[in-house]
This record gives sequence, C-alpha cells and structure tokens, in this order.
Amino acid sequence: MSREPRGLGKGLSALLGEVPDADQLRQPVGYVNKEIVGTHGRQENTADILRIPVDMIEPNPFQPRMSFDQTALEELAASIRTLGLIQPITVRRIEERRYQIISGERRYKACRLAGMDTIPAYIRDTNDQGMLEMAIVENVQREDLDPIELALSYRRLIDECQLTQDNLAERVGKKRATVANTIRLLKLPAKVQHDIKVGLLSAGHAKALLGVESPEMQEHLCDLVIRDALSVRELENIVRKLQTDPDAARNKVRSAHPVQDLPQDYYRILEHVGKYFSNDISLKRTAAGKGIMTIRFDSDDEVKAFVKALEEKQF
Repeated sequence: MSREPRGLGKGLSALLGEVPDADQLRQPVGYVNKEIVGTHGRQENTADILRIPVDMIEPNPFQPRMSFDQTALEELAASIRTLGLIQPITVRRIEERRYQIISGERRYKACRLAGMDTIPAYIRDTNDQGMLEMAIVENVQREDLDPIELALSYRRLIDECQLTQDNLAERVGKKRATVANTIRLLKLPAKVQHDIKVGLLSAGHAKALLGVESPEMQEHLCDLVIRDALSVRELENIVRKLQTDPDAARNKVRSAHPVQDLPQDYYRILEHVGKYFSNDISLKRTAAGKGIMTIRFDSDDEVKAFVKALEEKQF
C-alpha cells in the first residue's frame, strides 16, 4: 500500500507540536536580578548593569538631538512594557544619588512613558568634555540625527573640545571631507536650514545649494525644490547653469511656472522611498491627479536594499 507523501510545509509545529499560550511564556527583560544603586552598601561597578530609580536620573545637557518624535516614543514605550528595556542606557554619577545620561535619552524617555520605576544602566566615569564627545559619537553611530543637528554637533565638538576636523573625523569614523561638508551646511540661510531639519530638503539638495553664493538665490532654489519636487540631479543642473550662464539661469528659475502643491502623502513617499536612493527622487503631479515619479539609483545595492525593506515590511 502506497502512502501519501508527507512534507514539512507546516514548519516546526508539524514536528514538535503546537506550543500553547507561547506569548504568556515570554517574559519581558527586566534585569530584576540586578542591584538597585545605593542599596546594601554595594560598591558601584562600571562594568556591570545596575538599576537606577528614575528620579535619580537627569537628561543630558549635551544631547545633540533637539526633538523626539512623540509617536515613536509611545511605540517604544509600548514595546518596553511588553518586552522590557533590551539595551540599558549609559549614565555618569554627578553627585550622591544623582546620575546624568550619557547616551540613551530616547530610551530613558520611553521608560518613563512606560511607567518604569527603575532603569537598567551602565555607569561610566567621565568629565564634561568626555561626556560631550561620547554623547555625540553615540548619537552619530546609533541615532538618525538630521543633517543640521549633525552639523551643530560637529561644530560643538570642534569649538568646545578643541578638536581639529581631522581629530573629529577620526572620532566619529567619517572621512574628513564628509565632516567638512556637513559643517558647511551651517553656512546656509536659516530658512534653508529649517527645511533641511523638517525633511523638506535632503542633504544632497543642501550640498548642491552650497554651490550658489547668493543667500537669496539659495532660498529661491530651496522653494523651487520643494514646490516642484526636484531631484538632487535636477537641482545640480540648475546650479551648474547658474555658474556658466548666471543671467539666463536666474531668469529661467524666477519665471518657472508654478505647479500644484503636492498632498502630504506624496511628501511621505518622497521621504520614505528617497532614503534608499540618496534622496535622488522626484515626483510631479498635475491638478487632475496624474503624475510621474522618477527614481535614479547609483548601484544595484540601493535597489536590493529597497526591495529587502519591502519584503521585510520595514517600509
């Protein structure tokens, strides 16, 4: 008698059986086996993790990030309620029973939202300069600082820690030219810097604008990029024409026919898709709602990263 073939398509449950109430077996990371600072006369060991009461912790005055997305904080807080804080924060002891955050302020804020009484932390010994350096390097490596926050952070390291651009590049693991170009963003008009901070203008666009000497023209081109959803390459072409035939290019820019403002969802598309392609993406839409989106990529790796993000539902 022949038997029907049996496959493994049902996964591990077909082999091992179902695990009832698996979620109830999954306990959050709470570091409950760690001492709370100041108890039992315990000597603090900076190589270990300790739990610190939240009212003993204060924010980092050197924090490069100026704002935290409230929705993202609430999502992180919800995750912490379920799974606990996976990665401890890092603090320094500033006086008896007082600690200051070196890195992890976003996690600290989310822990407070989650209602935690104590927060797991590493304790490090450092002075203000060392703390400033660690805070900025931590943010550069772990957080998505906007280009202006990053430029301000670099400037603070140079001014307050007496670093050269070569020293700074070595500390943050960047090329010296990258550091220099980032700091140059602070030369742009305040209006342009604002649009970079809120994501209306990419770092690539900002770099192209630095090729224009007139602040007035920089602001005008910034408005043009936002209004017409110009890609970085399109802006670079305009800047190149300004340099070779200034009068003709200025007249063309100033007489450009305005197009309809894009709905907010369209800007979200530009923001989310653009980050996979160095923000070299443009989107044009008519009043009737028809349009075209153009994406330019520099390598297969950019496309693969985008496809991977779609498949993993990270987009």
